[in-house]
Amino acid sequence: MTSYRDAGVNIDAGEEVVDRIKPLVRKTFTPGVLTDIGAFGAFYQPDFSEYQHPILVSSVDGVGTKLKVAFQAGVHDTVGQDLVNHCVNDIAVCGARPLYFMDYFATGHLDPDVAVQIIAGFSIACVENGCALIGGETAEMPDLYSTGEYDLAGTIVGVVEKDLIVDGARIEAGDLLFGFRSTGLHTNGYSLARKVLFDRYGIDEKPPELDGRSLGEVLLDVHRSYLTVIQALLAAGVDVRGMAHVTGGGIPGNTARILRNGLEAAVDYEAWDLPPIFELIQAAGNISSLEMRRTFNLGIGLIIVVPADDTTRVMDLCSKIDEKPIEIGHIVNSDLR
Repeated sequence: MTSYRDAGVNIDAGEEVVDRIKPLVRKTFTPGVLTDIGAFGAFYQPDFSEYQHPILVSSVDGVGTKLKVAFQAGVHDTVGQDLVNHCVNDIAVCGARPLYFMDYFATGHLDPDVAVQIIAGFSIACVENGCALIGGETAEMPDLYSTGEYDLAGTIVGVVEKDLIVDGARIEAGDLLFGFRSTGLHTNGYSLARKVLFDRYGIDEKPPELDGRSLGEVLLDVHRSYLTVIQALLAAGVDVRGMAHVTGGGIPGNTARILRNGLEAAVDYEAWDLPPIFELIQAAGNISSLEMRRTFNLGIGLIIVVPADDTTRVMDLCSKIDEKPIEIGHIVNSDLR
């Protein structure tokens, strides 16, 4: 008799994963979570008592071809953190704080050990961001994914007071851009990075530019969350007029998303030192500076836009939370350039 397992789907492995991840997921539960994992739907009761006009903010994203590095390195406990933090940042730059996160994990062959590592990463990042991991889907599809490979996607939902939405509408010419450092490539540009680097280096090699670290270690650095610094600035009453999470499209592409017609960002790319991994990528592939700027974050993962007279407040507040923002440019009228 033919079974589902003969077709490549192991129900027992799926049940093992569920049993093993329950304590990891429960660590993330906040008071609004009403159901344990395994229900057909995830129930969440939000507490909007401190809001006058609560607005839900949502986002969905993936990790991209950074996963290829994880497969090659055999390291799976960081990409889950990448996914959660990426999604958190996407709504945090709108002024929102996260409520809950849901994941989709698809693979060709379900390896419980790998799955648990990934979901442990979700759990770590959700706890750090005060966000509940309330549900997800694990799909085993042998005809779609090669052995040892998987894909990840995540959806996040958060809340912001309507009057406190940050969308760039109040940005004016003369406002300043402050950049906050990234932890490497985050989750963008990996197709180009892999193409130029792995033609020249092995994943375990330690190019001298990387100060003793292997290429795989640097490429798998976790995409950092900016929630803490964003919420600190907003809570202190800093006049944050716009924020950009620097992902695909780099600094020019993502600042453009928050600027109305007639404005553009004049960025001084000499204002900060390019992290060594980007110098290595550029040299290995003989990549133009323009292409680098359009593809990578170049060491700046978050940009906030504030009026010039808020500079001192930004710097003072950030020094108290061990952040060192860099003034990287200003807003100009595009017809003047």
